[in-house]
Amino acid sequence: MPLDPQVKAILDQAASLPRFEQLSVEEARKQTIERSAAGSLPTLPVASVVNRVIPGPGGELPVRIYTPKGSGPFALMVFFHGSGFVICNLDTHDGACRNLCGGAGCVVVSVDYRLAPEHKFPAGPDDCYAATKWAAAHASELNADASRIVIAGDSAGGNLAAVTALMVRDMGGPGLRGQLLIYPVTDYYQPGHPSYVENAEGYGLTAAGMRWFWGHYLNHEAEADNPYVSPLRAANLSGLPPALIITAEYDVLRDEGERYGQRLAQAGVPTRVTRYEGMHHGFFQMYGIVDKAGQALEEVCAWLKERCA
Repeated sequence: MPLDPQVKAILDQAASLPRFEQLSVEEARKQTIERSAAGSLPTLPVASVVNRVIPGPGGELPVRIYTPKGSGPFALMVFFHGSGFVICNLDTHDGACRNLCGGAGCVVVSVDYRLAPEHKFPAGPDDCYAATKWAAAHASELNADASRIVIAGDSAGGNLAAVTALMVRDMGGPGLRGQLLIYPVTDYYQPGHPSYVENAEGYGLTAAGMRWFWGHYLNHEAEADNPYVSPLRAANLSGLPPALIITAEYDVLRDEGERYGQRLAQAGVPTRVTRYEGMHHGFFQMYGIVDKAGQALEEVCAWLKERCA
């Protein structure tokens, strides 16, 4: 279907901004944070939001803990923000975490994992795996139930959620009820997928932008075949938690997210893939101004409640 008019209006407003691949890392981070602060959107109410620091593989690891209204113990979500592995932080995804906490009625632990290029692969996955184990071990302290844990993330955070699920399976860790992957990165950009060509320009995240992100994240291109970099390239996807994968029609990452869902299903993993027609990469965070963002949040929260019942 055509690009949604609400999305087109957002893209038109941002059309004059320089692209990530035209900026330094510092400039890209500054632009992203400024846009996030300027575009404050409505969020669902929560009971409390607390910042704290936990032990991580590289030292202190900041997290932000969202607790829903009610008495608990609640289901527990460990959330990894999108960033292209490079640019975002806890604040850029504060609204999404509030909406997931309030909508699904779960404690959300949002993880401020180390970013590239200062901390290249495997720093991010190592932080996310450590944070997941920490959250499970401290669930009672968080008024959460360690038997009802899901991991979640969007974009690069979706990659880190998928990778963390693999790491939990391979190296041991808490039992997981599910993995929520919102327009996830699941594959290195070469050889690429048709959506890389169809949506290369004009929809926010560009193919050139993804190449810029990958260039900062990896130490060398040979790492692309590592399943903890490109989970779509994992030889075995069996034994992973049930998945909900959200994709967007006008997104360079659309095909690799949907292909990952197909491979999970082929491996016997209960999987649902929902493509949101007319949407672009990033639409999930447009709650309150893009109607389908509200629809996606409703779908996600219903799935989370079902998985964590």
